[in-house]
Amino acid sequence: MKKHTRMSPLKFTLLISCCLFSFTNAFSQAYDPEIMLTVKLLFDGMRAGDSTKVRNAFALGAVMMSVPKDPKDSLAVKKSSIDGFVKAVGTPHPDKWDEQIYNVDISCDLPMAIVWAPYKFYLGDKFSHCGVNVFTLIRMSNGWKITSVTDTRRKENCLVSAN
Repeated sequence: MKKHTRMSPLKFTLLISCCLFSFTNAFSQAYDPEIMLTVKLLFDGMRAGDSTKVRNAFALGAVMMSVPKDPKDSLAVKKSSIDGFVKAVGTPHPDKWDEQIYNVDISCDLPMAIVWAPYKFYLGDKFSHCGVNVFTLIRMSNGWKITSVTDTRRKENCLVSAN
């Protein structure tokens, strides 16, 4: 006859934790570094005033939305066209548009990725506003493309430095 032994509660907890950790990691995917290269292409294009670089970061039909706080202390979603944004980037302007992202978090389930990126935006050397960008990207036959950008905007409570 076999003798059954009891497992201590600590050993049981460790065993379950290891199994759960292994199970969840088996289904997570490391992100493709090309995702950030697409986001970098967008910001490099903005800094250079290069509308072609900016356009190449986006998929056809991509959308931009902003969630600014209005003076009445309420929120409203503003939708704008990629075409208008690309045209604005390529139109000469006196100050460089310098959007600096930091503490980037990427989640990926091929062929889709989400990039959460707090940012600070500067016109030339002057701080303009801050917020968070959320990029949705899809891996297409010609690489990762941004299908949507949603951002928040504010001038205060920019606690974490981009520099």
